[in-house]
Amino acid sequence: MSLASLRHVRALVPQPVRTLTTSCALHKDESSWLSKLMVRKIEPTKNSHSRMLSDKFDIYELHTHNVRPDSVGKYLENYKNTVQIVQSKGNLSMELIGSWNVEVGDLDQCLHLWRYTGGFEMVDQAKRELTSDKNYVQLMQERGTFLRSRHLQYLLAFSYWPQLQLREGKNIYEIRSYRLKPGTMIEWGNNWARAINHRQNNNEAFAGYFSQIGRLYNVHHIWCYKDLQGRKETRESAWRSPGWDECVAYTVPLIREMHCRILAPTEFSPTQ
Repeated sequence: MSLASLRHVRALVPQPVRTLTTSCALHKDESSWLSKLMVRKIEPTKNSHSRMLSDKFDIYELHTHNVRPDSVGKYLENYKNTVQIVQSKGNLSMELIGSWNVEVGDLDQCLHLWRYTGGFEMVDQAKRELTSDKNYVQLMQERGTFLRSRHLQYLLAFSYWPQLQLREGKNIYEIRSYRLKPGTMIEWGNNWARAINHRQNNNEAFAGYFSQIGRLYNVHHIWCYKDLQGRKETRESAWRSPGWDECVAYTVPLIREMHCRILAPTEFSPTQ
């Protein structure tokens, strides 16, 4: 058979037809798992993130101290004396909010949260005043012998977070720290402005901050519970709240790293 005849025969034989079908319902199903993981677009803005996310002039100072295991008692006594010196000075616009020992997570670690009312001007003023006090300086030098390392961050409070209220009685705290992808802080705030409504049933929302100086694109959420069982029940209740799962799905793609620590207040902590 010639090549021309072969081509004629093939042309007469029906060829299988491949078809591609699409489902409109699939594309329109915005509640699907994949659509929940899509990060929504944030429009460009000329305002700084701090102005958009925080409406307060208070600066928060978070100290993270990694203590030598054999010096925890001496360290806590030293810091207690430091707090007393600060509190004795009536001209400083700073106050201790909370001091905690880490019970689960990075052990032999202490966290101290201070608030400056009036912005960074008050931070500068307090630093000048305290570094001129020889007793304060002596305590600072002594404290260095009790530490393995330390870290300091200046933070702003999220405007959507409930007003900070010091707690009484016996409580535990959880600090959940997140390192976000650069450029996603506004998106985080947009989602958590809704998500926080699902986390106030047991008054567990204590404080929420984002970093200004120090490690950037860091977020810290601090929660207060009566005990670990209360934490478990409160978190399970949030998952039963319609809409909470969607908020979580939108924020997960924004996170590069996260970890949590369970905290116990020190005896001199204003919030217990």
